[in-house]
Amino acid sequence: MKGLRWLPLPALIWFGLFIAVPLLLVFVVSFATRGTYGGVEWTWTFDNYIKIFSSSYVLIFFESIKLATVTTVGCAVIGVFVAWAMATATPSRRYLYLCLLALPFLTNLIIRIYALRVFLGYEGPVQSVLTMLGIPFDPFAFSQGQSLVLYGMITTYLPFMIFPLYGAFEKFDFNLVEAAQDLGAGPWKCLFSVILPNLKRPLINGSVLVFIPAMGEYVIPDLLGGAKTMLFGNLITERFLKSRDWPQGAALSVLLIAVLLLVVFISMRTERKGE
Repeated sequence: MKGLRWLPLPALIWFGLFIAVPLLLVFVVSFATRGTYGGVEWTWTFDNYIKIFSSSYVLIFFESIKLATVTTVGCAVIGVFVAWAMATATPSRRYLYLCLLALPFLTNLIIRIYALRVFLGYEGPVQSVLTMLGIPFDPFAFSQGQSLVLYGMITTYLPFMIFPLYGAFEKFDFNLVEAAQDLGAGPWKCLFSVILPNLKRPLINGSVLVFIPAMGEYVIPDLLGGAKTMLFGNLITERFLKSRDWPQGAALSVLLIAVLLLVVFISMRTERKGE
């Protein structure tokens, strides 16, 4: 049994080298100063954190929170019904649905987003069908915009919500639903009074899995937003790659990490209160 104490050591080393040390480095750089031609000068300052609270940064931050929240709610609403349908299907169909749900993960995210742009973009299949049917439309509304960004976010992160809900539905006792129906409860009453209270934990877990990457997303808004949607992830990328202001980008990253840790902490407290 003494030898078992060393089993977690490789995982701890990996965590320290590839997660803890880089995060510590980002935290240290956030107090440095931008060089004249980019890079980092080791002159310590708090100006990078003071700039975060400027009006433009605050608006971008809350816009990111709004998009991540709407994405999470949309994934939760769709995910409940999709997971319900999957859990009540026959075993063969259930396996097929799981394979179809995991199939997009076999391709790169950027390839999937570009495929979506081609499908909805100028002279793509959707616009060609609308032109053939004589339906008037704005060609640029299909290829870029806030609604397309939201669609890309929901379709990308929907599996992260469905998988926890599907696992909960598999263990769910549907006799409770039948008992509620015998007592006169309608479909919506069964949903909100019987099903959702038993899905509290997987809903919280799925929401965290969706909200955290959605909050820092930059590829989808950049490719589908037509460079019109500036979110927090895009702002961090712009500071590191275009402005070459690494200390400012590091300070923004530290703020984002702190917010996401707060979300995880709140979700853990909510689960404990539920228990």
